[in-house]
Amino acid sequence: MFFEVELQRDVKIHARNLNKNGLVSRRSILACLLKDLFNEKASEDHGYFLAVTSLKSIGKGDIMDDSGNMVFTVVFTCRTFKPFKGEVLQGVVRYISQHGVFLRCGPVRNAFLSAWKMSNYQYVPGAKPVFLSNELSKIQKDVVVCFLVLAVRWINASRDFEMLASVDSDSLGPVSLPGSDELDL
Repeated sequence: MFFEVELQRDVKIHARNLNKNGLVSRRSILACLLKDLFNEKASEDHGYFLAVTSLKSIGKGDIMDDSGNMVFTVVFTCRTFKPFKGEVLQGVVRYISQHGVFLRCGPVRNAFLSAWKMSNYQYVPGAKPVFLSNELSKIQKDVVVCFLVLAVRWINASRDFEMLASVDSDSLGPVSLPGSDELDL
């Protein structure tokens, strides 16, 4: 689910970014904030940081130490994405094994769709393995799949979420997209 959240961060500006009058531009502060958010990637509470949508305030800079580095408290709004149990999402198939399918869903790199949660599908091995349903729909590499989120787990070491998925419900499974090579009647 997407959210718009208000956050506060302390942004460290190196002395080399100060101009000759000892001032810092908003652009430098914003660039450092974006770099810090990119490195932080996500939080367990808010999800993945997608975009800074507005700057609310930039506090007065405080000098940190003798080096002349400064810290600015920045309040801003940010668009985030955090998956939840029970949510219906779409993901792209990255890898297929006999045990199931690994999907990527936006910034979430690991969503696992177990073969046990695809009751109408059978694994078909080969150079390009697929899961084939009784109705002949295919789940194969690079196909978009609509799925139900069964569980979500936060991995602190990699600052990522992982999901368990299912297609055992109506309207879930491979998605037909415009330009696909399906038979057009």
